[in-house]
Amino acid sequence: MNGLLLPKVGGLAAAHAAWRVTGARSAGRVLVRALSSPDENVRTVAGMLLEKGGRRRAAPVLYEAVERRECLDVVLLILADLEVPGAAGVLERFTDDPDPEVARSAREGLRILGTD
Repeated sequence: MNGLLLPKVGGLAAAHAAWRVTGARSAGRVLVRALSSPDENVRTVAGMLLEKGGRRRAAPVLYEAVERRECLDVVLLILADLEVPGAAGVLERFTDDPDPEVARSAREGLRILGTD
């Protein structure tokens, strides 16, 4: 692993630990923001940690991200992967989004949920 990557991933691990122990949404938001990192490894780790947090803990920060359109294409897929309650309705809203990546993710999320 690249030496420059270790502090970034270490920070994500610390945010994840704080999120799991305290339930602080601010720590979960750190993981959501990391989904927009220019570093693919950081994005991957952030997504894995969000999913590892589980649907109950992840749902509020993911729904906040949807409302802000933050990393929307990735967030929609994570909602589907976690089978977050209400995800199908949210995904439906974005199937015709003007951003083709968001629309593709919404359709893929519905496929994951088996509601396509």
